[in-house]
Amino acid sequence: MPKLPLLTGLELIKILQKIGFQKIRQEGSHIFLRHPDGRTTVVPNHPGEKIDRGLLNKIIKKDIGLSRDEFMRYT
Repeated sequence: MPKLPLLTGLELIKILQKIGFQKIRQEGSHIFLRHPDGRTTVVPNHPGEKIDRGLLNKIIKKDIGLSRDEFMRYT
């Protein structure tokens, strides 16, 4: 299984938008997204910083409910 890529917050948001998530609001540097089927997630957007692979894995598995392989198809 390949390692997850290091992504910035904006890169992850673009991928999530391809999957169908929409930006609903922002509080500071945290962007809240929702899918029409009810799934939600929060993505930190700190300029110049990459999202840690542990947090990315949590977002993929628990928040959006995809496997790593399914997620990698969108990257």
